[in-house]
Amino acid sequence: MILGILQARTSSSRLPHKVLKALLGEPMLARQIERLQQSKLLDKLLVATSDKPEDRAIAELCERLHVPCFCGPLDDVLLRFYLAAQPYSPTHVVRLTGDCPLADPMVIDELIALHLSGKFDYSSNCGNPSYPDGLDAEIMSGATLATLQEKATTQTEREHVTYYVRCHSEQFSIGELQRSPSLAHLRWTVDEPADFELVERIYQALYPTNPTFTTDDILDLLAQQPELATLNTRHQRNEGLADSLAKENHI
Repeated sequence: MILGILQARTSSSRLPHKVLKALLGEPMLARQIERLQQSKLLDKLLVATSDKPEDRAIAELCERLHVPCFCGPLDDVLLRFYLAAQPYSPTHVVRLTGDCPLADPMVIDELIALHLSGKFDYSSNCGNPSYPDGLDAEIMSGATLATLQEKATTQTEREHVTYYVRCHSEQFSIGELQRSPSLAHLRWTVDEPADFELVERIYQALYPTNPTFTTDDILDLLAQQPELATLNTRHQRNEGLADSLAKENHI
């Protein structure tokens, strides 16, 4: 069984409650779930949020959408993933994050196929990025998730789930999904108000006539309206991870 786990919380420091922000009349998280449900290779999708009262709204949204929801530790996200997966005994777990409303199910399926064909412990399209920031996806075997739960000890390793793999790559067989030409310079994630403005403009342009719009459709739109791509160019990839490392090292 291939289990997709979508992590989401409302306590974003840069854009609070972003996952519940209205995007064409539905919460942004609901729009992302709608896209993820188009994957042909995910057997099941669940949302993993925190057990804090402020995240109860996420659980209620999942109930309305008939999507399973697990509530666990806020900061120990690795433990949250591990506990969320246990009832399903998955052979593989796909890690997804709730700030990616442009997530492409076809890219996710490509990653899953690469991972399975290579029999890797862990695979991603973001270790050596060539996709837009916001199309990130990772997949690991169930055994690898158990290894991470056992061996990851630092605050950053617990919060960022797969950071242990990056730091100890020699312990794992790793697959990388790459695309050419690289689109790593594009920012399609939502961490800042300008990010949401870009995503909202993309949805307004594409969703009404094509709810299942693809990465290529977005690229065509950006080619026609190049000013859109400059709306959110101030911020760097993986700023959240950089912040965690700075706190851990007291920088």
